Amino acid sequence: MGTASSLVSPTGGEVIEDTYGAGGGEACEIPVEVKPKARLLRSSFRRGAAAAGAGPGSLPRAAGAAGLLGASFKSTGSSVPELEYAAEYERLKKEYEIFRVSKNQELLSMGRREAKLDTENKRLRAELQALQKTYQKILREKESALEAKYQAMERAATFEHDRDKVKRQFKIFRETKENEIQDLLRAKRELESKLQRLQAQGIQVFDPGESDSDDNCTDVTASGTQCEYWAGGALGSEPSLGSMMQLQQSFRGPELAHSSVDVEGPFANVNRDDWDVAVASLLQVTPLFSQSLWSNTVRCYLIYTDETQTEVDLFLKDYSPKLKRMCETMGYFFHAIYFPIDVENRYLTIRKWEIEKSSLVILFIHSTLPSLLVEDCEEAFLRNSEGKPRLIYHRLEDGKVTSDSVQQLIDQVCNLKKAHKAKIIDHSGAPAEGVYKTYICVEKTIKQDILGLESTDLETKDLGTEESIPEEDDFGDVLWDIHDEQEQMEAFQQASNSVHELGFEKYYQRLNDLVAAPAPIPPLLVSGGPGSGKSLLLSKWIQLQQKSSPSILILSHFVGRPMSTSSESSLIIKRLTLKLMQHSWSVSALTLDPTKLLEEFPRWLEKLSARHQGSIIIIIDSIDQVQQVEKHMKWLIDPLPVNVRVIVSVNVETCPAAWRLWPTLHLDPLNPKDAKSIIIAECHSVDIKLSKEQEKKLERHCCCPTTCNALYVTLFGKMMAHAGKRGNLDKILHQCLQCQDTASLYRLVLHSIQESMASDVERELMRQILCLINVSHNGVSESELMELYPETPWAILTSLIYSLHSMRLLTYGCGLLRFQHLQAWETVRLEYMEDATVISSYRQKLISYFTLQLSGHDRVTWRTADELPWLVQQQGEDTLLSC
Repeated sequence: MGTASSLVSPTGGEVIEDTYGAGGGEACEIPVEVKPKARLLRSSFRRGAAAAGAGPGSLPRAAGAAGLLGASFKSTGSSVPELEYAAEYERLKKEYEIFRVSKNQELLSMGRREAKLDTENKRLRAELQALQKTYQKILREKESALEAKYQAMERAATFEHDRDKVKRQFKIFRETKENEIQDLLRAKRELESKLQRLQAQGIQVFDPGESDSDDNCTDVTASGTQCEYWAGGALGSEPSLGSMMQLQQSFRGPELAHSSVDVEGPFANVNRDDWDVAVASLLQVTPLFSQSLWSNTVRCYLIYTDETQTEVDLFLKDYSPKLKRMCETMGYFFHAIYFPIDVENRYLTIRKWEIEKSSLVILFIHSTLPSLLVEDCEEAFLRNSEGKPRLIYHRLEDGKVTSDSVQQLIDQVCNLKKAHKAKIIDHSGAPAEGVYKTYICVEKTIKQDILGLESTDLETKDLGTEESIPEEDDFGDVLWDIHDEQEQMEAFQQASNSVHELGFEKYYQRLNDLVAAPAPIPPLLVSGGPGSGKSLLLSKWIQLQQKSSPSILILSHFVGRPMSTSSESSLIIKRLTLKLMQHSWSVSALTLDPTKLLEEFPRWLEKLSARHQGSIIIIIDSIDQVQQVEKHMKWLIDPLPVNVRVIVSVNVETCPAAWRLWPTLHLDPLNPKDAKSIIIAECHSVDIKLSKEQEKKLERHCCCPTTCNALYVTLFGKMMAHAGKRGNLDKILHQCLQCQDTASLYRLVLHSIQESMASDVERELMRQILCLINVSHNGVSESELMELYPETPWAILTSLIYSLHSMRLLTYGCGLLRFQHLQAWETVRLEYMEDATVISSYRQKLISYFTLQLSGHDRVTWRTADELPWLVQQQGEDTLLSC
């Protein structure tokens, strides 16, 4: 087997020869990794130490002993790891067998599962293929159904188009034939008139009673046939009421009298034109507003002296709130306006303006009349051309003699009181008793003379009570919204209020041609830029038509700024329908459903056109300000009855595209010569004459369309007149010449009024008032402003309103302060309210005010109902509407 040293390699490893193999074996190197036992190591170390201690002579023997020990250690160390390896091998072998068995079982299980999944997969694939086939089938059915749907929709649209086309053609045919029938009736009346004249002259004519021909029954046959034919309602259309009613007139004055049937009728001597005028005047069913009631407001102007300060204070404290509540209950405003004793006479012009607007003037006087008040008393009592109610409270006192000025005024009023409704209360007792007498007289005057209540109504109500009085008057059993009508009357007066002619004669002829044009004819479109004079043109033309042709019925509506009550389409149609119902003497109930209103309006129009003898003209100014106007005014595109004409005005920029094909009357800017003359005339009205140099500047300035705009020129003239009275004409002229459009000129107006204010407090008040009016629904009243700013005296508020009103910024509408032009409204919003938070804050201020009014009263006033829901909706707090 060899020596032990042969087993040790020089590298420290063990080389073991395989002596069991048949081929002599192959040597392999096995590293020694198993550490020797601690006992063997210690014994080896002890032997090594003993050998080292034997000395030099014992070195060979020690070396030999060491070699033997090393060989013994090697053999012992190699046998121990083999045993451990064998045990480890057995353990690993068992674990391997267990692992192999478990994995074989798992493989078998996975094989079975795979086979099962393959089977399931095949089944699902088969089902998927079936579902795909079903899906493709359903998809094809869906596509075919959609195609059939689209084809059906196309057929329905084509049918609807054809139906509308046939219906429109039928209406055109019907109205054309109706026009022919009217021409025949007119020729028939002329022949009957000639026949009557011939009979009157003694000329023998054909006697209808002697003939056996059936031609004599032409009238009866035509009448019956016409009624039967038009009553059929072809294609769902309204019967041809025009021709039917023309042959069966309920107001047949001259036709019946001048016919061959009844020559001796009661209307034989009535001229047809006179009959038409009489019928038209009978059909003018419009509410009568008292001249003393200015803009839906009872304005009570108080004049007093130092001697009667106590009476005025008692009246304002104890009785003015009662009068205000009484008027608000009936839907009117009440203002008790007074000025402090004006020693410097600063408010002379404003006092005259207030006296002119006042419904009632009360003079509280004792023994003297200051010279400062003489002019006001003469203006109020002696120059009362309109006969407005006037009242003098004269306190008498023993031992005091009335001055000559007071006695002279009382004597003059006594001479005129029957014509001018002046009343005098002489009182010699306590001031409280005298003020109570004044209150009783004022309340009776307001109810009877100003509001026009009947005396029987006053007898059923105790004086001083606050019972609710209906806001609406009953005109022929038809609901009448008196506020809307008052607003439209004031809008018409404002639109026609111009002392300068703007060269509209050339446009009047075009409008006259529209009325005389043969039917059917589409509406006439009056277009122009903002402030070009469209409203002024229409209002002036309406006045001319009412004077020249009383038989023509004109229904007009002037639309205000967007989102106001006057711009709501349903209210416009409602108002026009009420007008039609009143003029047709109908007592039918009016629906309040906006959709049904739009449907019924054309029918009412046809009914009235059939009964009315003259033409019917419908005029809607600024119709483009109506929201969704094309949707709510579809009746405009349908053929109108023969005697109906429609005129609408729009801005060029906002005109609906579908309407641009209508006949259009476009308003051009003023020519430079007319613009210059208007500005000079405005200056002459206040005794201001421009120099030659200033006139040349005006002529050079008014050379483009924006500076020749009608509103721009009017505003320019107002600024010049205002500056001339203040003595800074050159400065204002230079500033106005820098403004190239109406918006910039309005900004200059705002700055000019602000500079004229005496303090920063007044300037801030002006800004806040303009912002409140801007965010409101329809405007704000003066009494509401006084409650919002209770520290502001009447003199300051009135002077501010006077400045804004005279400069074309504000105006009155149904007792509310609102912007006079849309450009003024836009300028204020751009100047003061660019930030959305500012708009929200002012809107919230109005919401808080009207909410307080609602909670503080036991009733809902018309102002609260008009403003509060709209403000809450604009504020985005719709949840409050359900509270």
